[in-house]
Amino acid sequence: MPSASTKAAATTASADTRLAPGAPGHRRMSLALFAAGLAAFALLYSTQALLPAISAEFGATASAASWTVSAATGALALCVLPLSALSERFGRRTMMIASLTIAVAVALLVPLAPNLESLIALRAIQGAALAGLPASAMAYLAEEVRPKALVAAIGLFVAGNSIGGMSGRLVTGWVAQMWGWRAGLAAVGLTSLVCALAFRALLPKARHFTPGTLNPKALARTVRGHLADPLLMRLYVIGALFMTVFGAVYTVIGYRLVEAPFSLPQGVIGSIFLIYLVGTVASAAAGRLVGRLGRRGALYLAVSTTAAGLLFSLSDSLALVLVGLVLITAGFFAGHAVASSSVSRTAKTGRAQASALYQSAYYLGSSAGGTLGAIAFHAGGWAGTVLIGLVAVLGVVSVTLYGSHSARVAERRLHPAAV
Repeated sequence: MPSASTKAAATTASADTRLAPGAPGHRRMSLALFAAGLAAFALLYSTQALLPAISAEFGATASAASWTVSAATGALALCVLPLSALSERFGRRTMMIASLTIAVAVALLVPLAPNLESLIALRAIQGAALAGLPASAMAYLAEEVRPKALVAAIGLFVAGNSIGGMSGRLVTGWVAQMWGWRAGLAAVGLTSLVCALAFRALLPKARHFTPGTLNPKALARTVRGHLADPLLMRLYVIGALFMTVFGAVYTVIGYRLVEAPFSLPQGVIGSIFLIYLVGTVASAAAGRLVGRLGRRGALYLAVSTTAAGLLFSLSDSLALVLVGLVLITAGFFAGHAVASSSVSRTAKTGRAQASALYQSAYYLGSSAGGTLGAIAFHAGGWAGTVLIGLVAVLGVVSVTLYGSHSARVAERRLHPAAV
């Protein structure tokens, strides 16, 4: 006969109306956020595979052209926190729809940019618009999905990011090879328009969102509280460092592959981003990794995989470079999924702001990685870019080790008799 505690647990579970696999609306929510993630990453990094062609048309260096990527990610990082505050007032769903709509509208203007400066300006506006999507999506999932299904749900959203990053670069690469880089950007804009329409049609209305007031002082207190939380701060730094590696590698890889000894055409370089499929698998598997290895164990595995990939990529063999990119991609997406889902679970209040701070750190890492990676490539070739990545990887290891040490110290203080 079931015990009283078992009955209570069953009653609590049955009363939980949040979404779980198999529940009505869960599939629609998953497809909608997958489409949003796909569009967001396709738009955000749409110029990355085209940087050599953009450099050639405008007579720009790699570091100057890289600002078409860094301006977008930097603007997103700066705007994600204020837009997340607006989502607390007007709703996650409303903010995500508005964000994606504006970003797609700007995407249709980007191919018309007459010079590098206007292209960078439009890309900054696009990044600022996209800022309303990631933090709101994380908060929406934390509110609408049951805790046990949260890592998997966020992993699927991140998987949509990886597919978007891959397809955007793949489409722009081949279209650019046939009709030029402007046509490539137009193709991404039209594809993202379809995704935005699907997102709006599929995403279920929020059932667990409670509107708040726009109170700057309360927002500042919430942000200070998150920044004072040691675990959240470590997760923010880890996200930024992982993205520094990824931003450096994928901003510069096109320049490396277009040069000797590889001398690959634009379409083939775009196809290299099929490796993002590995990121899809790694993101979706993040929940299982945490279940088996724990959060820190999963992070150690992710960082080891990333470091091995950086070392493989130093080879002049195209096959070994591709192996390196596979490992870097798998390690990055696994680490990002673990860190971002940990933020959502750690923050008990102000989840939108907690996610927004993570996204700010994450995209500042992307912006810094793209710029530093391009500067290092100009100064020391691919080895310089790899050095930037290895320094960031060492930073992730240091932060994770410090977290483990802090946890042991805290345990000794709580249970001194057990020592």
